Order: sequence, then structure tokens, then C-alpha cells
Amino acid sequence: MIRLPFRDGFYEVKPSKIICLGRNYAEHAKELGHEIPKEPVIFLKPPSALIGPEETIILPRKSQRVDHEVELAVIIGKKGKNIPRAKAMDHVLGYTILMDLTARDIQWEAKEKGLPWTVAKGFDTFGPIGPRVVDKRELDVNDLEIGLKVNGEVRQLSRTSKMIFKIDEIIEYVSSIMTLEKGDIIATGTPEGVGPLRHGDFVEAWIEGIGVLKEKVLAERSILC
Repeated sequence: MIRLPFRDGFYEVKPSKIICLGRNYAEHAKELGHEIPKEPVIFLKPPSALIGPEETIILPRKSQRVDHEVELAVIIGKKGKNIPRAKAMDHVLGYTILMDLTARDIQWEAKEKGLPWTVAKGFDTFGPIGPRVVDKRELDVNDLEIGLKVNGEVRQLSRTSKMIFKIDEIIEYVSSIMTLEKGDIIATGTPEGVGPLRHGDFVEAWIEGIGVLKEKVLAERSILC
């Protein structure tokens, strides 16, 4: 169970689904050789990928390259379907940080074969979240610094104002396809600077006004030996 500080108590993280946006920062789309999308690009990540703050990211044996991606995460507070943009924020509970870990080699291979790449996103521990949930009324997320360090070295640094699709647009689009349930998480995409993690790394992801999410990194082989 993942419990994050929220208001004067705790929030229990139990989403029915995690909806993630791809290519929502223009520079990230460019660094991976993609065109800037004309509508949101979404995929799903399993709730079983989630871990809390100060836990351990496990690099699976099946992958030779796992990349870090820091993202602003939106937590849905009220169920909705076909939510208009004007009412989208009524369905938001608050915000936190999510790292969308990606087995990049598996993703590249799947894309080359024209296959889905759920495996690349779905390993256990591939969704660190935290360090707390901030009430939507307490934070304007339209222009916040977002970044990530590995072993103290800055890898990603941008601002949420550079998102192509804003939160209200995303909620309108996603809810036109699937019902958003209370507790669902929307990860709003990552800025440029994604790169590989290695055994023994220490990762710090931050968003201004939310805090710093810290995780250590271990290779699965080191645990099973």
C-alpha cells in the first residue's frame, strides 16, 4: 500500500488505471525522433508498477536499457465521462510526481515490429510516485520547474508551461475515450533529457511546489544472485 501525505492526513494511492501521455513536450518528441502530435498520445501503465518514495527501482533482466522520465501526475478526485474542458478541473483532486520508467530497448524493438509496447512500461517498480499529494487549490501547476537528477547530475530540467496539451485538454480527451474513475492517475508527459539508469544509481525527481521524489536503483540480477 502506498500512502502519501495529503492535507492534514494521508492519501491512499489506489488507481484503477494510470493514463500516460507521450510526446507532450516538444523537445522530448524531437529527441526521440518523433513529430509533435496534433492530439494527445496516450497509453496505459498498470497500477502494479507503482512504488512509493524512497523505495527501489528494479532494472529487469529482460532489458538492457531503462530510461528515467519525470512527469507531473494529476490525481482524479471525481468520476467522469465526456468531461468538457470547462469542467475538467472540477474532477481533479491534486498533483504529485510520477517517474514513468521505460525499458527503451524493448520499446524500440516493439515499435520496429509494429507491436504494442506495454511491456516496456509495465514492469514492477516502473512507476515511482510521491513524495506527497498537493491539493489542486494550493498549487497553480501551469508554470512550475520540473527536473530530475541522477547521482546529483541534472538530466532533465524544464517547466510545465512547455506541455503541448494542458491538463484540461487532456482530461477532456481521455474522458471522451474512457471513464475516469476517482483515484485514477494521469501522467502528463516528460520533458527532454531522458536517459538510462544503472545499478547503484540514486534518482531525485522534483517539481516546484510539490517536492522531491527520491529512489535508489538496483539491477534485478543483483537481488537474485
